[in-house]
This record gives sequence, structure tokens and C-alpha cells, in this order.
Amino acid sequence: MFAGCNSRYSHKIFRQRYKHNTLIVGTGHTAAQLAFVCRGNSYSLLDVQGYVSCKLYGIHQEQVVSKKQTIELDAVDDFIRTHNIDTVLIAIPEINRKNLNRLFELFKGKVLNIKYLPQVTGLVTFDTKVEDFDGILMISNSRGVNQLGSYILKRCMDICAGLCGIIILIPLTVYVFFKNRMEGDRGPVFFTQNRIGKNGKQFKMYKYRTMVLGADKILEDLMASDPKIREEYQKNKKLANDPRITSAGHFLREKSLDEFPQFINVFLGQMSLIGPRPYLPKEKVDMGEYYEDVVACKPGITGMWQSHGRSDVSFEKRLILDEYYYRNWSFWLDVTLLCKTVKQVLYGRGAV
Repeated sequence: MFAGCNSRYSHKIFRQRYKHNTLIVGTGHTAAQLAFVCRGNSYSLLDVQGYVSCKLYGIHQEQVVSKKQTIELDAVDDFIRTHNIDTVLIAIPEINRKNLNRLFELFKGKVLNIKYLPQVTGLVTFDTKVEDFDGILMISNSRGVNQLGSYILKRCMDICAGLCGIIILIPLTVYVFFKNRMEGDRGPVFFTQNRIGKNGKQFKMYKYRTMVLGADKILEDLMASDPKIREEYQKNKKLANDPRITSAGHFLREKSLDEFPQFINVFLGQMSLIGPRPYLPKEKVDMGEYYEDVVACKPGITGMWQSHGRSDVSFEKRLILDEYYYRNWSFWLDVTLLCKTVKQVLYGRGAV
């Protein structure tokens, strides 16, 4: 385990020196997902510099990745030279053999590594292994959550975090109490809300009350009077500039401290420090096909979506991130997400 730990952190320490400037061929969802993995995995040495459109080969894809970072095939040579590209990833699973060979010929002799993503409909994660089964390409997979040692480490971290969080909760609660009273708000400091837990079992989640009393009624009135507000809330399940948030609530949300009472849930074993977003029961229908994977883990105070943009992430993208967490879970992924969350708390980026 310690050897693996040293290997992972050596990747991070020497990333800038040993990283591979990478060019992704493709502009669709596969290219976007591949780029997300390259950026989100701190141990990856692939640094995506841009994307290549293959319209000249008659391959038309939805433009999902950044247009500013997309080049045409006839600009490839200059881009490779000016950006010191040494790795090319072909992210067009549906590409035919003829065009795949044309791309190989295009990049051959110009970069050190050329890799492509085959069209695979099964589950593929960082634990996936490609095996040669007597000439047949076979993909095997095992998910890290089944590792007993890592699970024990995760629970130990949760218990320690729960105890520390409850201790910090005391002075923070005193601050919120007096801040609300100074503004004439005599409502409760905390509120509880039913959320979907592991295996779909509901539990009462603790949070600071960051909105004025009667916030649900105010939201109904806002949605009834303003179609744009209704559309925004139906899409993201939240409002970017929510007028219902209290003064203390703004501070707590900006610093991501409104989640602190959830350390009580973590200590009780209902939640984990790192995990998928704790979804509302009414959101179960909207979760669709992602539901089973998301509820296979304990919900977390922070996780993939919180450390990758928070309020900038749509509801559907949160589900994709939470599913990714389930598929790729490991103790070291938790450590990475925790470090990212700490940075966001300190600098207040992407807060709700």
C-alpha cells in the first residue's frame, strides 16, 4: 500500500516535469469525458492542450468541447510543433477503419504516442484491464469499493472528521446564532431535511438554516411570477442569486460552511466525508438511470461535483460526476477530492 502511495504522490510532485502535452482527436461527448478524466485525475500525466475536428474526413460530431481550443486537421502540424505535443488520443469510438488508419498516418512520426478509444458499451474505469484472451480483446473490471482495507480507512477518516467537525461546530453555531439575532431573525439555527442515503434509505440530514423563514413559499411565489426563475430552478434545482439567503447564510455558503452540521451525520455513519451529493427524495425521478449507482455509496459532505465547480455544475452534470465517483472510487480519490475541497473553502471558488 505504501509503495502505491509513493507512486501516486510522485506522479503529482513531478507532474509538471514529466507531463505529456496531449491532443485529443474529437469534439463530442467522448472527447469531453476523456478530457475531464485527464484534468480531474491528479495522478494523470496527460495535459490536454486542444482538440481536433475531423470534418475534413466527413466525421461530423456535436461540438461539446471548447471551440476556442479546437483546430482543423489541416492545422495539426503547426499545433503539434508550437505546443510540443507528444501524445495523441483519438476519441471517436464510432470511427471506421479507413478513417482510423488515415489518422494514424497523419500523426505517425510526429508524436511519440498515439492511442485510440475503441467502441465499448460495458463499464470502463481506472480499474479496467484489457486482456488478450487467445486473440480476443477482453475487458475485465473490478471496482475499488470492494477493497476491505480501503473501506476501513474510509470509515476511520469519517470518524475522525466527524469528531473534529463537531468540535468546530460549537463556535460556528454561536456565531450564526448571534448574527441572526442581530438582524431580527429568531428562527432556529439548524434545520433537518430528509435525504436519500445509501441503498435508497432516507435519513434526516442536518444543515445550518441559511434562508429566511418561509423560504419554500417565497420560492413558489417567485417561480409563479417569473418564468426565468422557474426555468433556472427546474434545470439546476437552485438559483444563482437566491434572494431568500440570509446575511449569515451568504457567508456560510461562500465558505462552504453551511454543510458543517452534516459532520453529525458523518459521525453517526449516515453520511461520509466524501461521497455523492445527498439528493432529495423528490429528485429520485430526475436522477433516472443514475439512481442505482449514486445510492450505492453513502452521500458525502463533499465530493466530485462540489470540487468541480459547485454552483457552475448543472443537475445532470452532478449526476454524471457522482456516477463517476461510484465507478472509480478509491481511498486516494477521496484524499484528492478532500484536498480540492479545502482549496475551494479557502479561496471561495464555485461556492453556492
